[in-house]
Amino acid sequence: FFVKILKAKGTLKPAVLESIFGPLESMFSASHILLLHLERGDLGPGVENFCQHLELYGHYAENLDQSNKTLKEQLRKNKSFRRFKKLQETRPQFQGRKLEDLLPLPLQRLHEYKHFLRDLLENTNPDTSEYQKLAKAVKSVSKVSHWVQDIIHKRENSLQLLRVQKLLKGRRTQVLTPGRWYIREGWLLVVPSKGEELKRRMFFLFSDIVIATKPCHPLHPMNSNKLACQAVYPLHQCVVDKVFGHTQSQGGLLSLSFPHKTLLLMSSDQQDINDWYQSLTAAVR
Repeated sequence: FFVKILKAKGTLKPAVLESIFGPLESMFSASHILLLHLERGDLGPGVENFCQHLELYGHYAENLDQSNKTLKEQLRKNKSFRRFKKLQETRPQFQGRKLEDLLPLPLQRLHEYKHFLRDLLENTNPDTSEYQKLAKAVKSVSKVSHWVQDIIHKRENSLQLLRVQKLLKGRRTQVLTPGRWYIREGWLLVVPSKGEELKRRMFFLFSDIVIATKPCHPLHPMNSNKLACQAVYPLHQCVVDKVFGHTQSQGGLLSLSFPHKTLLLMSSDQQDINDWYQSLTAAVR
């Protein structure tokens, strides 16, 4: 409904078509051959043949970022493609889904194949030749599925880092750092050392640092919806302790000790403070 017709119409240049759909046609072809084998009852040879094409799914996952980028670009500047896409999306086969929703589906299907083949293996007699072929297939599909999941996790993490970077005022705090993983964020109350009033701050926890921020002034002409970074604390020398909140009390208090600073963080929500404690200790560890 998309690739073949677009090829025939010449709406998109071959390089653009390749950029959006990647190896989709080859994946479709491999799936089609698998289906023919299954319809004939030749499970073993079908799965064996299909496993030879599994790498296509990894390459497809690697191309997904570029695919989204090119798709957005074409929708912005190519009127005939924009019209064609809209028209095709009204087809009943797609159940109201847009092309953007359809493109990740093969990767979800690969994940389903993995579970299906595992279940099949558990219900196959280990003394048959089918069992050996299935065991090999499970290994192959699991390996590629892991590769794909890894690509997806890295992509999601990059999007989270980018989102936080955009939330922060200015560019002084560098969130986008290779090897950094986003963990969580949320509002916590900072308990000052000298009896001042509690300060409500937004915290961002990553695999190597925790960032404390506060909202910019609501009337600021450019940054009214942004957060100002107050401090960046490296986690490699951090010690996390629960001050109170082990019992069924309302909320709790955490102590974060750094070489030159101790932070007391409070929440009136028991579950929230417990979750922060778990996340912080895991990140520090």
